[in-house]
Amino acid sequence: MSLIRGRGRGLELHLADRDFDMAMAELDARLAERPNFYRGTKATAIFGAGEPSAEQLERLRGLLEPAGIELHGVERGPAGEELARRRALRPKRDMKLSDAARSLVADFDGARADIAERRKRGESSVRRGSPPAATPPATAAAPPALHVAPVAPGTLYHVGTLRGGQALHHDGNIVVVGDVNPGTELVATGDIVVFGRLLGVAHAGAQGDASAKVYALHLVATQLRIATCIAVDEDARRASSEPEMAFVRDGRIAIAPFSKAAEVAG
Repeated sequence: MSLIRGRGRGLELHLADRDFDMAMAELDARLAERPNFYRGTKATAIFGAGEPSAEQLERLRGLLEPAGIELHGVERGPAGEELARRRALRPKRDMKLSDAARSLVADFDGARADIAERRKRGESSVRRGSPPAATPPATAAAPPALHVAPVAPGTLYHVGTLRGGQALHHDGNIVVVGDVNPGTELVATGDIVVFGRLLGVAHAGAQGDASAKVYALHLVATQLRIATCIAVDEDARRASSEPEMAFVRDGRIAIAPFSKAAEVAG
């Protein structure tokens, strides 16, 4: 079971049947990957039958609070085990991801494990290389450098409903034909398009592209992110009767009917 799972508008931290030190290292690495991504959320820590010590709870708060996460509650004993048992019995829906998406997920998992291992050794999260040594000036004119044109990112196309706890991460655009329920996370470096209800978290332009947009037939996301801009729907905004789009205007996220797309682009 994943260490961090969506729970309505909050998070669940599954610490049962895990080595606590390893779980803290993994959690530290996960939070370091996307600083401020979970800021403003509440978390419930689920332990096994054992009683968590005051020191363990203090260490957990020490990781969550700098990331803006409030430790809202602790579940343990039979309640925590029963919740884990019920989740294990739920039918699992397999998501068919493209080769590019599977490669991206593998890259994330490998980076997360690498960060956790380096933090255990007391090293920094990010490797810093040494600057290249200065080379003497060439005596003859060097041939012009060759540049390889980068390959344009593709589009991840998913058909079906996404339920709480599921996530799609893609280097490019994401298109979902179906509903995106609360607790679901969509992260794309390009645009996000949902032919259905968007009720979860959507992060477009995840590598800093402020021109990215989020489109949905019913746009009522619990949290919208475009590049570094964040908008949280705390008042449960009512869905419009027509498709809408979210975009960045004057450093803030704005939402407009899709019929006004031409005016927004202008």
